[in-house]
Amino acid sequence: MIELTSRQLEIIDIVKKRAPITGELIAESLNLSRPTIRSDLSILVMLEYIDAKPKVGYFPGKKAVARLSGGYLLKETKVKDIQSNPIIIREATTIQDAVVTLFLQDVGTLMICDADGKLAGVASRKDFLKVTLGNPAAASMPVSMVMTRQSKVVTVSPEDSVLDAAHKMMFYEVDSLPVIVQSEQGQEGTGPDLVGRLTRASIIKFILEVEANG
Repeated sequence: MIELTSRQLEIIDIVKKRAPITGELIAESLNLSRPTIRSDLSILVMLEYIDAKPKVGYFPGKKAVARLSGGYLLKETKVKDIQSNPIIIREATTIQDAVVTLFLQDVGTLMICDADGKLAGVASRKDFLKVTLGNPAAASMPVSMVMTRQSKVVTVSPEDSVLDAAHKMMFYEVDSLPVIVQSEQGQEGTGPDLVGRLTRASIIKFILEVEANG
């Protein structure tokens, strides 16, 4: 695989942002002369990172997205575009039933809602493991006894970028984030409305699809 130079990467970025753009304008953006970057442009066209049309200029080639757009697409893509349906249980659900749901649905985290359908908290496999080890009475306990309550739950909104959501996952060391919207005034209940979930697996799948399609 040919390693691109920093100048060639700059050229690709300029073409992506300003296409169609002439070679003269690319050179001007780099504070260089057109002859200085002629070989760079030829290499990038040959490698299909950029393309060129006579009397039109340069524009991104089919490999440009795969090479440079991963971070850009993560920043531009909204959580709502890749979120999935949450697996919901109620606060009164027993830990035994919650664990059964966890494994039947093959998820790592359950979203707990109150009687009004508002997000009340979340519970992960680790939470269930902690309470059940050496505690035979745990099976009949309500899940509200072990869940992380809503005020301490890390969440995202549908309009947040996938990149920001990924940063939250890494910072707080969680594999799943509830996707919420704040209730409108006048609606019943005081908590946020749960509209989806975003998982680490969903983000990885999205990145792989971007790479495959690039």
